[in-house]
Amino acid sequence: MPSHRSEFHVPPDPSGRYAEAAYFAGNSLGLQPRVIRERLHSELDDWARLGVEGHTEGTRPWVSYHELLREPAARLVGALPREVVVMNSLTVNLHLMMISFYRPTAERHAIVIEDSAFPSDSYAVRSQAAFHGYDPDEAVIRLRPRDGEAALRTEDIAEFLGTHGDRVALVLLGAVNYYSGEFLDIPAVTAAGRAAGAVVGWDLAHAAGNVPLRLHDWDVDWAAWCSYKYLNSGPGSLAGAFVHERHLADRSLPKLAGWWSTDPATRFRMDPVVTPVDSADSWQLSNPPILSMAAVLASLEMFDAVGLDALRDRSIRLTGYLETLLDQLCAGREVELLTPRDPQRRGAQLSVRIGGLRASEVSQWLRAEHGVFADARNPDVIRLAPAPMYNTFHDCWRAATALASVMDDHG
Repeated sequence: MPSHRSEFHVPPDPSGRYAEAAYFAGNSLGLQPRVIRERLHSELDDWARLGVEGHTEGTRPWVSYHELLREPAARLVGALPREVVVMNSLTVNLHLMMISFYRPTAERHAIVIEDSAFPSDSYAVRSQAAFHGYDPDEAVIRLRPRDGEAALRTEDIAEFLGTHGDRVALVLLGAVNYYSGEFLDIPAVTAAGRAAGAVVGWDLAHAAGNVPLRLHDWDVDWAAWCSYKYLNSGPGSLAGAFVHERHLADRSLPKLAGWWSTDPATRFRMDPVVTPVDSADSWQLSNPPILSMAAVLASLEMFDAVGLDALRDRSIRLTGYLETLLDQLCAGREVELLTPRDPQRRGAQLSVRIGGLRASEVSQWLRAEHGVFADARNPDVIRLAPAPMYNTFHDCWRAATALASVMDDHG
């Protein structure tokens, strides 16, 4: 698969060495697809031309706009169309899912997360435990890698759940860990969690658009993801949620409700009581923000056109090339790879620990002196994400060469 770099706006190189930067921060914010500007203008034109009638007469009528995203979003995460919905932001969706699927009891109320979970996930699960009357310090169990290792082992997660699973109400892990880049074995962990009697949910913030997913086939209970990282839908753009079909008709599940939770066939009768639908749409609350949704739709269409299998193949080759270059060019320097070296156990990300320098300063030097955008996690970790949609092998060479140079010039 060739690079689709020409379809994106790439920031200029601040160092002046090249016309464009080598952008490795797509695991924080993806680049802007060129098509999004036209899509936004289309909706703005409909708003200017039609006003409120854009809900039914627009180029893409707003009242049913979210339905356009259902099938491409399902293909992206390996789900049935009725199992997915694009809505809200990631943490809001995590909370909406936990309202339904975190059902604690005195004997079974623990929530299992990884110790290196993104802070918002940690805040969310702790607040849910406290909301239900439990001490978060006791209810939230944080799984740590073995001493001297940076990534969790699947067998260790399964062993914990096999031994202590009778305490666990919910397993909520990041499918691709934001810090280390580790891609967890979703089907194996899901099977272990469900065998222990727990509900298993996944945060796909760093997995959606990055690695192939088969949520339905893997029997995942629920999942949520954002769209502004590898999915390139813009800062703070809309998120998504998945609920396995076995839960869709379960009327016993508690849910918050709003106007978009009810059956669209009867929505405008303005009934005082929700008419439920047996799809993930029933977890929606409000009508969607069309301008944000237009960007998500454009992005999903790009992923449909390219295909995630082709992207994954290119991702493995790019990340492997970057790994080889770092090993070669940074040899003898205080640079340690934290991400698993097995290509099947990582996404499009390499996290490196640097010795003797602060990560935020290294990131600034990389950008200002070499035109390489990287993410810093203080005190000492630099994350490099070779996103296959727009990164090139030359970008990888630039990143490894720049890191070696910075370590020499400032170390």
